[in-house]
Amino acid sequence: MTSLTLVRHIRARPQIVFDAVTTAEGIAQWWGPDAGPVLLSESDPRVGGRYRLRFRRLDGDEHESSGEFLEIVPPELVIMSWQWKGGVEDPGVSRIEIRLRPVAEGTELTFTHALLHDEESSLSHKEGWSGAFDKLEALFAGAV
Repeated sequence: MTSLTLVRHIRARPQIVFDAVTTAEGIAQWWGPDAGPVLLSESDPRVGGRYRLRFRRLDGDEHESSGEFLEIVPPELVIMSWQWKGGVEDPGVSRIEIRLRPVAEGTELTFTHALLHDEESSLSHKEGWSGAFDKLEALFAGAV
């Protein structure tokens, strides 16, 4: 098993970023590794609540993931399970942790995706999440 950690600075207050990473409406604005659309965004952001997301990449490939919210401390922390539909991208259940910390420019977001199957999967997920967080940063580029 392996993991990856990314740190980003988002030009919005922690509560706004928290809503963007937990609500169906927020997620639909930035999820996915490229400019392809989010096709489905369902989220019940409470401990024990479930989420499900499907996006289409620009190359036409569709990907769907789902999981359960394991811990939520608004607007500081979200921990959730993660599983790809069909398990092609990564078999089994992995774990996502998103920590939000206020900074002068908005919010420092620390993202960890743990329990990934192997290094190849970790590198693939790093590429995908980097693209998604680029979109999240751009969403709030003029805010604060």
